[in-house]
Amino acid sequence: MAKKQLYTLEFPVRSSPNILYSFLATPAGLQEWFADEVDQRDGVYSFSWGSGAPEKAKLVDSEENVFVRFSWLNEDPKEYFEFRIEKAEVSNQTILTISAFAEKNDVKDESRVWEYQIKELFHRIGS
Repeated sequence: MAKKQLYTLEFPVRSSPNILYSFLATPAGLQEWFADEVDQRDGVYSFSWGSGAPEKAKLVDSEENVFVRFSWLNEDPKEYFEFRIEKAEVSNQTILTISAFAEKNDVKDESRVWEYQIKELFHRIGS
């Protein structure tokens, strides 16, 4: 199996970090845009899409209104996906940065999936 590489995507968003964080870190918020169903128990989130089996990810680390990092249970524990909220210094605009791992040949396709998901997120938060 080829080693996966880290890639990042940045999205300017018209939302306060507090509101944005609730959509990135809570099961109810994630269920609005990321997966059809999201459950959480003991730091393990179950994400369901359609009628497929749930995919499970552990909440590795988080800081309120700053970032949330998950690691898929069936993947290398050193690999993760992370949502980071930052403020641009000059414009003071909120920036959502997504970091994730993918095989080199899959980065473009996975980036498109994230872009679609983020459009849904922005629709849900009215951005």
